[in-house]
Amino acid sequence: MNDAAREVADVVGRVQGKIRRKRLRKQAALSPLTAIDDPVVAAATLITAIIAENGPVLPQREAMIRSVISEIADDKKTDEAVAYAKWAASQIDDATIVIDKLAPLLRERLDVTERNDLLQMVNRAAQAGEQPLKISDQRILRLRQKLGFEVN
Repeated sequence: MNDAAREVADVVGRVQGKIRRKRLRKQAALSPLTAIDDPVVAAATLITAIIAENGPVLPQREAMIRSVISEIADDKKTDEAVAYAKWAASQIDDATIVIDKLAPLLRERLDVTERNDLLQMVNRAAQAGEQPLKISDQRILRLRQKLGFEVN
């Protein structure tokens, strides 16, 4: 009787997991951004999209993205977040869309200090490498505005 109950519980668990994975795949197929509900993944995706707007995310830039994300997450979470961020950024070539979709989630989930830290993370990731990237002032202003900061 106990073995039968365990087998039923295992089957139910596998079915529930399959349903969750299918739902996530369906959301991701609609848009890589709608599937994001974790602030770490959102931050990594936002940073990667802004960096990718200036060209491909080369290993040196990816290392810097990984470095700034590792400040807020453990190694496993950092790997997941950066991998998803690279994929999502490759699917959406306009950083404005990423900012518009993810900044409200980050504004809701992060306090003012953490939002300031996010802006600094974007800048540090852009400054990595032999040739620092110039992030458009419009991008930074839009990001600041969407994160809930006052913009003049």
